[in-house]
Amino acid sequence: MSIETILAAVDAFIWGPPLLILLSGTGLYLTLRLGFIQIVHLPRALAYLFKKDNAGGKGDVSSFQALCTALAATIGTGNIVGVATAVQAGGPGAIFWMWLVALLGMATKYAECLLAVKYRVRDKNGFMAGGPMYYIERGLGLKWLARLFAVFGILVAFFGIGTFPQVNAITHAMEDTFNIPVILTALVVTLLVAMIILGGVKRIATASSVIVPFMAILYVATSLVILILNWAQVPAVLALIIHSAFDPQAALSGAIGFTVMKAIQSGVARGIFSNESGLGSAPIAAAAAQTKEPVRQGLISMTGTFLDTIIVCSMTGIVLVLTGVWQNSEIAGAAATNYAFAQGLGTSIGATIVTVGLLFFAFTTILGWCYYGERCFVYLIGIRGIKFYRVIFIALVGIGSFLQLNLIWILADIVNGLMAFPNLIALIGLRKVVIEETRDYFARLKMNHHDQDEIV
Repeated sequence: MSIETILAAVDAFIWGPPLLILLSGTGLYLTLRLGFIQIVHLPRALAYLFKKDNAGGKGDVSSFQALCTALAATIGTGNIVGVATAVQAGGPGAIFWMWLVALLGMATKYAECLLAVKYRVRDKNGFMAGGPMYYIERGLGLKWLARLFAVFGILVAFFGIGTFPQVNAITHAMEDTFNIPVILTALVVTLLVAMIILGGVKRIATASSVIVPFMAILYVATSLVILILNWAQVPAVLALIIHSAFDPQAALSGAIGFTVMKAIQSGVARGIFSNESGLGSAPIAAAAAQTKEPVRQGLISMTGTFLDTIIVCSMTGIVLVLTGVWQNSEIAGAAATNYAFAQGLGTSIGATIVTVGLLFFAFTTILGWCYYGERCFVYLIGIRGIKFYRVIFIALVGIGSFLQLNLIWILADIVNGLMAFPNLIALIGLRKVVIEETRDYFARLKMNHHDQDEIV
């Protein structure tokens, strides 16, 4: 029995019914108790993105920069490579389950980022420190569970979302599109990562707030052009996605290998990989925001899931199904998305845009996850060993290009799932705090017509 077979069995167990129920159940509970906050207050949340913050709020970076740091870590290979692998593994129906987990995940993201701001502390170096480690310890009083989360967070940074999938996707996409040798791209990426991460969260946040919005707009705009060029087929594609979510074999003319459970597993696992709702990663970035209002930051943070999955992932998935590339078993991952965009536009420019988008998305994800893992490391060990952590992280970035793609994704799914468990337990345990904070905020907002962060 090979290592890949063993890891695949572990992956199937972790992402089995217990975690799927825990993820969706937590999201559904919060959605209902918070009055469908992700729908009702989405306009308000999006408006907050463009409002000037009150600089008097405690924190290291602006709310927008905190969101961009979180988006830097979420908009990455999951949106381009992950969606392709999900659709190829579970059929077009996987996209529907990706949408559903994103909708429920917005409520989860809101709750965890609210808690991050509420329970954050200032560390010995004067920086804001927060995230699941702190609200598990300070809110639940379970230090052992907080430490367990921190260990899993470091593992995800080292072996999951943070390194291997990102650099592997960058190097192979550059080789496929521009014929640049893998080893050369790997060297350049590793050096750039080393230069930026030494600058800390402010440098990461500054880089992310410039790169992420620009590339996301370019990628989505290209996708929309493809949809407009093929507008007559779009309704049929959407119908296929919904139909195959519940009856894949009938929808796909008796195709063997596609089942409802496989579609759910692929869609949920890749959806979580992409938007990270429930993982507990985004709260680490949210905790650094300059704000006095936990609810306000929760609202801003939940837009990340909306932008990441409902917008960016949907674009990738629809283009893959529209062009029929998902049925081509000879190409996979970034190559499949490259080919789909080239087919959709009728020119190789489509593949170039995907590659450039992937390059920047994946690069910023590496930066974001270096920061997440670093905060988990500091929580466990303290500031003393931070240089050791960074050296290990940079080394892992360097070797990620030379690992097998399928093994990378299986390993990433495993550590992601492990990270989610302690965080979801904390969200359930602190659900009353989330509900009370939310009620208090909107009661004050109704009375005063502004919150503490708004300049009046």
